[in-house]
Amino acid sequence: MLEVEIKSKCDNLDEVKKKIVDCGGTLLSFGIEDDSYFIHPSRDFAKTDEALRIRKVNDAYYFTYKGPRLGGKSKTRYEKEMKITNADALQEILLRLGFQLYGRVQKKREVYLLSEVTVCCDDVSNLGTFVELEMISNNRDEAEKRLFAMAKQLGLSQFITQSYLEMVKK
Repeated sequence: MLEVEIKSKCDNLDEVKKKIVDCGGTLLSFGIEDDSYFIHPSRDFAKTDEALRIRKVNDAYYFTYKGPRLGGKSKTRYEKEMKITNADALQEILLRLGFQLYGRVQKKREVYLLSEVTVCCDDVSNLGTFVELEMISNNRDEAEKRLFAMAKQLGLSQFITQSYLEMVKK
């Protein structure tokens, strides 16, 4: 399965949230996310377009690997994530294996479900406000069409393919 995602800069996040609810969307969660990204000791993730992170969401922790982007209009890639119970121990293991902390991204996030699409409304520290629409699918083309149609319905048009980490590092 692939994660198919599109992201748009959003000048009025409250207006988009209202449209999501008006279209039948349901708020699933909200909170603060603190992402710590690591670089491999012998492989340049910037060149291979991979990502390895530990994410704190409120009081829960997740460990995520993201594979290289597969091209297209969306950000489509293999992703594997698991919940962890001891983020400090995992970080220590990574550091002892030669991984280095590369960067952090902090954001306030509200997650909605709208017609089987996950919609994330983000206020990212030092970057601004964004909306991400994502689906898990084996058919990238079909998922992209669906996501871009929903984005249009929500009034989103300032699409970007960079990750928040890439934007923070610039």
